[in-house]
Amino acid sequence: MRKFIFSGTLISAVIGGWGTLQTTRKGPRDWRLILLWVSWAITVVIAVDSVLERSRAADQLEE
Repeated sequence: MRKFIFSGTLISAVIGGWGTLQTTRKGPRDWRLILLWVSWAITVVIAVDSVLERSRAADQLEE
């Protein structure tokens, strides 16, 4: 769990989600809003995958 909390990529993805949330609250509701949420979700998935990949690589080096 600690590897996710202290990951810079995941922290930046969550902060980007804050901007997406603010845009949702204050901006127009159209097709671009859906694309904004989809791109944020893809960013989070990539960030989690990179943390898992670094963890697997570190485990392989220990073997």
